[in-house]
Amino acid sequence: MTCVTALGAGTLYDPDMFYAPQEVRTYFVSAVTANRRRLFQVATNANLMLEVLGHYRSQGRFELHAFVIMPDHIHVLFTPAHDVSLEKTVQFIKGGFSFRLKSKRDVWERSFNEVQVLERAKFEGCKRYIEENPVKAGLSSTAEEYLYSSAHWKDGIDAMPLHFC
Repeated sequence: MTCVTALGAGTLYDPDMFYAPQEVRTYFVSAVTANRRRLFQVATNANLMLEVLGHYRSQGRFELHAFVIMPDHIHVLFTPAHDVSLEKTVQFIKGGFSFRLKSKRDVWERSFNEVQVLERAKFEGCKRYIEENPVKAGLSSTAEEYLYSSAHWKDGIDAMPLHFC
């Protein structure tokens, strides 16, 4: 069966319209390690996650606005590149880490939680929540002293998306 659309016979969608506009593509994502294993309590593993985030950010796969690497989970605030889906971005992060770790055991729970961030106030609240997470968990006395957080690594963080300014 051939579909006839405004795009022409046989064309089901316009590839240039496959992704939502950037104004609605900022997300707060949380991912948990398999069985809540305290994988990132080991500095080598936490540093590996820092490398993964930096690697894909430098490749332009996403803008990284905030992150925290907790002992058994991560929180990330990002905007995928215009041609990268939310799911692919999470795959870069979780899959990129798992591949480099080379563990024979499951590394992550199969799913992740995401919240679409549509307003400046929500963006600021998510960033604050992420960066204060280690303080609330008793892992540091200030957000800036926690080594595995964007509050500590200001240089590797992208600014707030322009549509929130």
